[in-house]
Amino acid sequence: MRAKGWQTSPPAPDAAPDSQSQVPSESQGLTEDEDVRAMLRGSRLCKIRSRTWQKERLYRLQEDGLTVWFQRRFPHAPSQHIFFVQHIEAVREGHQSEGLRRFGGAFAPARCLTIAFKGRRKNLDLAAPTAEEAQRWVRGLAKLRARLEAMSQRERLDHWIHSYLHRADSNQDSKMSFKEIKSLLRMVNVDMNDMYAYRLFKECDHSNNERLEGTEIEEFLRRLLKRPELEEIFHRYSGEDRVLSAPELLEFLEDQGEASATLAHAQQLIQTYELNETAKQHELMTLDGFMMYLLSPEGDALNPAHTCTFQDMDQPLAHYFISSSHNTYLTDSQIGGLSSTEAYVRAFAQGCRCVELDCWEGPGGEPVIYHGHTLTSKILFRDVVQAVRDHAFTLSPYPVILSLENHCGLEQQAVMACHLRTILGDMLVTQPLDSQNPEELPSPELKGRVLVKGKKLPAARNEDGRILSDREEDEDEEEEEERVEAEQKRQAKQIAPELSALAVYCCATRLQTLRPAPAPPQPFQVSSLSERKAKKLIREAGNSFVSHNTRQLTRVYPLGLRMNSANYSPQEMWNAGCQLVALNFQTPGYEMDLNAGRFLINGQCGYILKPACLRQPHTDFDPESPGPPRTTLTIQVLTAQQLPKLNAEKPSSIVDPLVRVEIHGVPMDCARKETNYVLNNGFNPHWGQTLQFQLRAPELVLVRFVVEDYDTTSPNDFVGQFTLPLSSLKQGYRHIHLLSKDGASLSPATIFVHIRVQHSRGPD
Repeated sequence: MRAKGWQTSPPAPDAAPDSQSQVPSESQGLTEDEDVRAMLRGSRLCKIRSRTWQKERLYRLQEDGLTVWFQRRFPHAPSQHIFFVQHIEAVREGHQSEGLRRFGGAFAPARCLTIAFKGRRKNLDLAAPTAEEAQRWVRGLAKLRARLEAMSQRERLDHWIHSYLHRADSNQDSKMSFKEIKSLLRMVNVDMNDMYAYRLFKECDHSNNERLEGTEIEEFLRRLLKRPELEEIFHRYSGEDRVLSAPELLEFLEDQGEASATLAHAQQLIQTYELNETAKQHELMTLDGFMMYLLSPEGDALNPAHTCTFQDMDQPLAHYFISSSHNTYLTDSQIGGLSSTEAYVRAFAQGCRCVELDCWEGPGGEPVIYHGHTLTSKILFRDVVQAVRDHAFTLSPYPVILSLENHCGLEQQAVMACHLRTILGDMLVTQPLDSQNPEELPSPELKGRVLVKGKKLPAARNEDGRILSDREEDEDEEEEEERVEAEQKRQAKQIAPELSALAVYCCATRLQTLRPAPAPPQPFQVSSLSERKAKKLIREAGNSFVSHNTRQLTRVYPLGLRMNSANYSPQEMWNAGCQLVALNFQTPGYEMDLNAGRFLINGQCGYILKPACLRQPHTDFDPESPGPPRTTLTIQVLTAQQLPKLNAEKPSSIVDPLVRVEIHGVPMDCARKETNYVLNNGFNPHWGQTLQFQLRAPELVLVRFVVEDYDTTSPNDFVGQFTLPLSSLKQGYRHIHLLSKDGASLSPATIFVHIRVQHSRGPD
């Protein structure tokens, strides 16, 4: 690493940044770019929240090139005055957000931009003084995001440590006193013994003037960032010469269980990750190159071959888990939360392929979407359909299912059908694609198309011409027959033929019974079940339910009693082969972590091929009785690196981390085990503890790695997590790259583990 010359500190909350300040020369490789230089100088942009709340605020790119500082009316804690470039989901030009479409009319679209964030942070709707200034921010943010995406983990670590170094240098003289070094250590989450810290400081203070500068600072950082556990592994394979030859690297790769372990592959890794040109020329890898490799995607715990679309996508829709959202329109709770088209955009950005539209009669003949009989706000049905058209296929090309919960009368149902046809056009599936088998489900290869899930008119209607509505089932299923009879007696709404015609492959129907034997399969029929009903079926008719789900789609949704829009565990439903396991995407928690982990692979396209035991029509699989253990998973938790501080404004607040490994699968596989906690060290804690799990249905298992801050008097605080399928977990020495509650990267925070998977017999 090189010591950086830093010029100015972050601006005080009320102060305008120095217009002459520059990013350190190696910060992002973009300092000569005119757009980035303009962002460094800062811009006064109008922040738009409503028709009446439109305030001019100063926005300025920080010297690290990774954060943007912004002005607020009243000073807040420093962390409340910035946002991170890596947390940006998208930057949209013009009036391309709900907020700007509603409130930005006074500003020309060319002057406007929207910054959308990952997680729950609200969009930032901005208007620049000129179209050119708006374009500078759009282009500049795109370049910074692209550069950040291309950065290696080692480069991210370099920027991370130097940004703290910059903040710890209180008098900005590019020299570090011992007091400033102590401040740096607290900032990076380590409470080092004063005597040890001072000894380390003095060993680097070659000028003996109680100040570190230039190469002395770099030496201190090198010592601080040493990875003894990596050095031990490296020396085990490199021998006395302290460099890895290609054959020695090959031996390491073979021990890792790398399928592509060949001498040619080892040579290619040296050329890719070795930093020393002389070593590279001699086909040798140094410790630095070895560390670069282990921190790269190729050395990741997640199999890089699974990050693209690698599964068979030609099977019927019923053979896939499909990422599904419940009450998609809500940004908060289902009692008084805000409804927004932005919630659909965010769901699509997370790979969601089935969204819900809760449709009610609206004024002026226009249907609206909201959570009926509550205080949630209302949005127009047509605006949601436009959001589907504009955003449904930005991340994934595979088909989207619109799950209609229809509470409208005939006239507005016809309006709904008209909007779907005119806005979606050729995207909308309006007739069977296979005239020979019109009722067989298509495959996900139906790219760029939209399917409607709704009630279908029967071929012959009752005497009064009425049928059941396509609302979700009532919550109380204890008296099934009484409820069905009562609902049939209740005056139910008619279904408009125009809307009925659009339910081609996803016809909403009631699941009547699975015993003594399931009814003949009707692949185009979709049943919607509450989580309680689904759990009852799994418990009482597990194998029959699994068999049903090999041919037909089943949608599961949360109980209406979950007023705060809490979620249930989706794993139970996946165990039985349910495809459309709908969750409240707006509510973070372990349930959404599992959902993100399930759909992390296969290009994050929102479709995951179910295990063979959940696809075979005559399967004997029952999640309640999965058979004997046949896989042993052994995880040695070694160390963690650069864990985030939970209280950035409190220097003395240092985490006491522990690691918990959770197994989510069939009930007999579910387990959690954890390490001891390490006192006052979030920078480089060491555990060296082994956790072992016996698994009966490994093909369904999700592994969740969680880091928590131990607390003796209250529940532990969440630090970070990462979840992935066991089938995509690579063996050997691996880094786990942690995510926040909202799913944003916590880079450079990692856990370093050793993984071993032993199968007594292959999966079904």
